[in-house]
Amino acid sequence: MPHDKRVPFTPEQTKRLLTDFPEVEIVVQPSPFRCYTDKEYTDAGITLQEDVSDCDILMGVKEVPDKELIPGKQYSFFSHTIKKQPHNKHLIHALIQKKISMVDYECLVDAEDNRVIGFGRYAGIVGAYNGLMGYGEMYKLFKLKPAHLSHDKKELFEGLSKIGIPNVKIIITGGGRVSHGAEETMGAMNIRKVTPYEFLNYQFREPVYVQLHSHDYYEAIDGRPFSKFDFYHNPQEFKSNFTRYAAKCDVLIHCAYWDPNAPVLFTQKQMSDPEFRISMIADVTCDLNGSIPSTTRATTIDDKFYGYNPITDEIEAPFNAGTITVMAIDNLPCELPRDASEGFGRHLSERVMPELLGNDSSGMIKRATICKDGKLTSRYEYLSDYAGLKP
Repeated sequence: MPHDKRVPFTPEQTKRLLTDFPEVEIVVQPSPFRCYTDKEYTDAGITLQEDVSDCDILMGVKEVPDKELIPGKQYSFFSHTIKKQPHNKHLIHALIQKKISMVDYECLVDAEDNRVIGFGRYAGIVGAYNGLMGYGEMYKLFKLKPAHLSHDKKELFEGLSKIGIPNVKIIITGGGRVSHGAEETMGAMNIRKVTPYEFLNYQFREPVYVQLHSHDYYEAIDGRPFSKFDFYHNPQEFKSNFTRYAAKCDVLIHCAYWDPNAPVLFTQKQMSDPEFRISMIADVTCDLNGSIPSTTRATTIDDKFYGYNPITDEIEAPFNAGTITVMAIDNLPCELPRDASEGFGRHLSERVMPELLGNDSSGMIKRATICKDGKLTSRYEYLSDYAGLKP
């Protein structure tokens, strides 16, 4: 697997932080893998320092290997532990054992529990791009170079603007940062947005896309009117009617959050129905065995696609006749690391650093702190069994 090249702050953002917080000293650990080189940091006047044991706060992006965690420090990165992810059980053990204060980016929320920062926009941009790439390759319509071979988003979109795409019908699910990123990719190709009614009832002579929200494809089992509050609090009392869209769709770009208690978008049996028209699924959410039955394993940046045979319910080589092509990469923003880092670092600088380096007047940092002084904080005590702590 290629190295994650993202950074929490670009060189210019790091330089600006030193101006905004003159009482703070910032050093950058050298790395041959980052999308921004060591020289770009030194050219911005930032000190490089291999040994960071004298630092109070250490900030990265991906999980830090257990053996490299420095006891008693405060860390910020994506720990991928709050959903009790099995592959990181060892990490939560190490964080507690080493009495680390873990401020997880994924847990940075405002007083209404809305996420403050994230890489979702670029997951949507790249996920939609890969969906179009897979569709073009499947039907030998056009070739797009892999997103990670583009220097930045500008170059990526320049490549998109040079291809022609037939009158396909595309669905984007969701209404958050991820789906908005997917819409940016549609905009780069000037693909027209239509309403759900138009998508279901009209024929087009050009490519179009529709953005679907939960109320468009879920309905209450007992027939009561749809309520977003009701759906979010009682998802098990709803059923999906997504197949009416699947009968009209060529490419599905799935960006919507899914509650495990909610019904799946469609079943494996429904995917095997001749009326099921979708031939390319870009599952940006990458929820394994989640809302999309064909997403049974993740794909990678180097090996983006696999074929799903809806008749046999088995994975095959991609682009084979009779299969549905699936893309389910779980680290999509890594394909555009410079742009993704710039956007992430901007929000981190503006919304989080004043709280992190100040008195946390909003309580944001406290809410995002998973463990401290060798214990889980009260907000995350539900992780006790996962963390191996005695009740």
